[in-house]
Amino acid sequence: MQVSVENTTAIERRMTIGVPASQVDSEVEKRLQKAAKTVRINGFRPGKVPMSVVRKRYGEGVRQEVVGELMRDSYIEALEKENLNPAGYPQFEPKQMEAGKDVEFVAVFEVYPEFSVNTLNELKILKEETEVQDEDLDKMVEMLRKQSVTWNEVDDAAAEQGDKVTLDYRGELDGEAFEGGTAEDADIEIGSNRMIPGFEEGLVGLNIGDEKTLDLTFPEEYHADNLKGKATQFHVKIHKIEKPVLPEVDEEFFKQYGVEEGGMDKFRIELRKNMEREATAAIANKVKQQVVDQLVEANKLEVPGALIKQEVDKIKQDAAQRFGQNTDPSQLPDELFAPQAEKRVKTGLLFAQIIKENELKASDEQVETKVREMAASYQEPDQVVNWYMSNPEQKAQMESVVLEDVVVEHVLSVASVETKAVSYDDAIKPAPAKLPADEA
Repeated sequence: MQVSVENTTAIERRMTIGVPASQVDSEVEKRLQKAAKTVRINGFRPGKVPMSVVRKRYGEGVRQEVVGELMRDSYIEALEKENLNPAGYPQFEPKQMEAGKDVEFVAVFEVYPEFSVNTLNELKILKEETEVQDEDLDKMVEMLRKQSVTWNEVDDAAAEQGDKVTLDYRGELDGEAFEGGTAEDADIEIGSNRMIPGFEEGLVGLNIGDEKTLDLTFPEEYHADNLKGKATQFHVKIHKIEKPVLPEVDEEFFKQYGVEEGGMDKFRIELRKNMEREATAAIANKVKQQVVDQLVEANKLEVPGALIKQEVDKIKQDAAQRFGQNTDPSQLPDELFAPQAEKRVKTGLLFAQIIKENELKASDEQVETKVREMAASYQEPDQVVNWYMSNPEQKAQMESVVLEDVVVEHVLSVASVETKAVSYDDAIKPAPAKLPADEA
């Protein structure tokens, strides 16, 4: 077998492979001889068909089969010989396939980029620190109460901020109704900001049976182009008004959140633990995002298109699941997800190189610690831990997560890290996503 390799780009290879005609002919003859023992052709007894007849009838098909297999096998052998690491499948281009002559073909493929990560000490990371204060706990208790709110229908009180109103509404532009602007028996919570500015505020003070026309303007950033910045009128009619009823902070309330005994003191202790876990995770995510953004920015990589396509397909599958069962991933445009996919692939390549260069590993102790952190929010955390640690597939997935944490910790040990004290609310607030265009 003869092999020559041309570097057409930093990551694309054009490999020409030649297979001797004798190797092809030998394999074709072997298969034809074997076939001759079993083929059935009218006019001949089984096993007595002349080879000339077998070759005439089956020779071309067998040769195509043999050539296809030899192309695949010789390609794999050539990769090992040339020490090449392909990313994705090759594209085969036949050059010489004529019977009796050496087979020659070209395999075009991409390889993983070769690079070193040399910029870790130049990264500048901001790491937030926070403590959960008593007032943070008070706010969280009120938030949990609002999540368990019930509604009490009233017929002798005007609508107020925080009430839920059932109404009909009809939106008009220049006196004509527009698509999506009409509803009957719609439930709207005043203060939820579901509607355009001024709509919910315009309901305050109305009673059951009242009708009113609201003169409003759609925001300039409204999602529908035909409505952006347009003056509109909404005609509303109130059918029902409900007042919110918050649950008492008592034993029944505590039981909803897994606190069976210990009262308010125990509830606040458990609540503080959960909030501290949430803050720790949020801060870690923001640190990791900074590490990823700065690594990608500092290391310009040419990424194999096959890897980007694979990642695009994964993201499309996830998106289709979020959109609903009737969403076909193949109908989603690749270009919508390509920038995100490319960044993910670059991040994976950079993390893998850091792991390789620094011989980083995730220990069983680190994996179990991560599992216990995750399991702490479950009713039976020990059962969750045992399930993960005894299930090879789940444990391997958790090892991958931990290994990413190990990479981030290594980067922080080398990079310049500044700490900043922030409030709990700011700590759990996600950092604004950096758009791929910002990386240019």
